[in-house]
Amino acid sequence: MKIKYSTLIVKDMNESVKFYTENLGFAIDSEYHLPHATIFLLKGEGETMVELIEDKEGEIGLFSIGMEVEDIDETVENLKNNGIEFIIGPTEISVGKMALFKDPNDVNIVIIKHDK
Repeated sequence: MKIKYSTLIVKDMNESVKFYTENLGFAIDSEYHLPHATIFLLKGEGETMVELIEDKEGEIGLFSIGMEVEDIDETVENLKNNGIEFIIGPTEISVGKMALFKDPNDVNIVIIKHDK
C-alpha cells in the first residue's frame, strides 16, 4: 500500500486552497461541487495529494488517510483475516472501488483501487 492522499475537512475552502497553493506550492488537480460539499484535490511533489472538503456538517481537521492498493478485494480479505473490521466496503465509486476502516487511534483509513 502507498499513501495516495490525506483528507482534511476545512472551514473555508477559498482560504484553504489559497494557503496550500500560494504558501506550500500545491496545484489544483481537480475540483468537485456536490450538493452537500465542495472538494478540491491538490497535488504537490510526487504522487501524494491533499484532499480538501468543505462540508458544514463535518468536523474540521484530519478526516482520513487514503491508501492506493493493487487488488482491493484481496487487501480487504487479508485485513479481515487480521481482525480489521470494515465500516464501508468494498464499494464501487466513480473512480474505482474503496473501503474504509479505523486505525487504533480512531483515524479513518480508506483503501482505494483506481480504475480510472
